[in-house]
Amino acid sequence: MKIVVLIKEVPDTWGERRLSLETGLVERAASAPVLDEIDERAVEAALAFADAHPGTEVAVVAMAPASAVATIRKALAMGATSALHVVDDALRGADLLLTAEVLAAAIRRVGFDLVLAGNLSTDGGGGVVPAMVAEMLDAPQLTGLSTLEITDDAVSGDRVSDAGTMRVSAPLPAVVSITEAMPEGRFTTFKGIMAAKKKPFETVDAGDLGVAPEDAATARYIMLSVAERPPRQAGTKIVDEGDAGERLAAFLLAEGVA
Repeated sequence: MKIVVLIKEVPDTWGERRLSLETGLVERAASAPVLDEIDERAVEAALAFADAHPGTEVAVVAMAPASAVATIRKALAMGATSALHVVDDALRGADLLLTAEVLAAAIRRVGFDLVLAGNLSTDGGGGVVPAMVAEMLDAPQLTGLSTLEITDDAVSGDRVSDAGTMRVSAPLPAVVSITEAMPEGRFTTFKGIMAAKKKPFETVDAGDLGVAPEDAATARYIMLSVAERPPRQAGTKIVDEGDAGERLAAFLLAEGVA
């Protein structure tokens, strides 16, 4: 079986986050770049299956700047078999649709029986890329799974919602996204880090994947304005003078809560 895991380099969640007021893009140099934690969990899910099923190939796919090589190699050090890195300046600032198109093209190039991804990246939060990729690959999708079971010809798991827990399944090939309820990624070892340097690592651009240069991010959307987030305003303090209940109810009504 061949499992493809979509991974992403993101600014460290413990570091500073800010947008460039000129481009509207995240200033990625403001924090140390790291492999998104949710993607580590997706890699771990693939490796756990591979550990129990010899012969399973785990390939990671990333669309990221050239500087992300070290981050991608972390997934290889964890145990992934190979990596495909999409590097193209024309894709800088790509929107969700373009990102999904590029990733789907990369997955076709690699070949797959199962695609695993995190459900929500920490630097964007769109939460729709796995579903878009599934649509473009014409594959069934199981999104937001908190548990995962893989067999030779199917995949299944639990999706938790406000209404309850749903048990969902699909035949392979399929696309699956997982939540933070899945186990954390394993630690890398010195042996794994050294082995990662010798594993297949392919670098391609948009043209190699059949994505035309005119399909760059600037052709997909227009940014009208960018503004710095305003400072947080002081809240409303209600001191009980015998009418606190009435004033609180009025405040909630004005805020549209009640």
